[in-house]
Amino acid sequence: MVDAEFWQWVSDNSHADTMRLRLSAKKATWTDLAITQIECRKRADAKIPKELAFESFLFPTALSAEQCTSDTLAAFHAGLVSPGASVTDLTAGLGIDSFHLASTCREVTAVEIQPEVARALEHNASVLGLGNVTVVCADCCNYVAALHDKAFDVAFIDPARRGKDNCRLFSLHDCQPDVTWLLPKLARIARKLIVKMSPMLDISSVVSDLPGTTDVYAVGSHRECKELVAVVDLDNDAVTEALIHIWTPNAHLVFTRAEEAGARSEYGIPQQGWYLYEPWPVTQKAAPYKLLCSRFGVLKLSANTHLYTSPDKIDGFPGTCRRVINILPFSSSVLKTFARTYPHIDVAVRNFPMEADILRRKLKVKPADECGLRLMATTVASDNERLMMVLEAMC
Repeated sequence: MVDAEFWQWVSDNSHADTMRLRLSAKKATWTDLAITQIECRKRADAKIPKELAFESFLFPTALSAEQCTSDTLAAFHAGLVSPGASVTDLTAGLGIDSFHLASTCREVTAVEIQPEVARALEHNASVLGLGNVTVVCADCCNYVAALHDKAFDVAFIDPARRGKDNCRLFSLHDCQPDVTWLLPKLARIARKLIVKMSPMLDISSVVSDLPGTTDVYAVGSHRECKELVAVVDLDNDAVTEALIHIWTPNAHLVFTRAEEAGARSEYGIPQQGWYLYEPWPVTQKAAPYKLLCSRFGVLKLSANTHLYTSPDKIDGFPGTCRRVINILPFSSSVLKTFARTYPHIDVAVRNFPMEADILRRKLKVKPADECGLRLMATTVASDNERLMMVLEAMC
């Protein structure tokens, strides 16, 4: 696909301004693709460092760097598959998931519909020394239809979530391919299905749309929920209840909807010197709001305020923890004088009848420096008492 001269040019110009290169570089048949390599490597450097340690790893298009799975998430996906399994990645793209799967699985068949991307897949598998990856250039629906019974242990699929005019799609029925339509055919060729989905989907609808779902993972970090992942037993569509997982690189919490339904919230109002816990977005997506009280021994601020508190610091809570250094009533007198004591403070609201930007203007405060103080305005005590808590930075 490319030769040594190509890669030497990429290396020699790796720190150059790509806009200037496009205007001034001597044109060869491969110049545009070479510049794409420089741009994509800069863009994906922190995302896929494992692959980019190989200088001749190839990006077929500029979009490849944007849409590819990160090494962190691909390693998580691969961890859902038993070592030694045979797997087909039905929507391979750049192949990051396929490559991570290949590191532990017996064989991986990577299916990609775009010829230029499929050629890059083959090239990159060779560069990475993965002899157990087979690339098939085909529409995955046609590919599945042509397979014989139980050809694979596991099928992995990440339906495209972009429609016409690049609009975002969320529903499994709208994405391509429609996994709900493809499910009976997948059940014929594999024993287990792993589906990567939009974090905007409702977990209950996922379980309903994918009979046989044994596990649903809300996957992300302390900053965002990046995706939902469903594991489906294709040999048993009568699974009684799916396990719900909250997963980040540093935390893993598992529960069922029945456990959450049977849990009881304990309520309390934080005091100065106590700790306040704000569930991560990935925790909020899974919504074990009552169960957090019993699992971690914390108190919920009110039924509709998803914040928690405890007098002593609790390790392992799937959220951000900060110490409460001051508690103030939400009153006109406090609003007028607040900036004298806290001129620089970040402002957040939860279950509060005022947006954060409006409250910030009323308080006349400026944003805090990095790792500065944080104000949390919220509602407590049977949803009728409002207070503002000044929180210590936890960096």
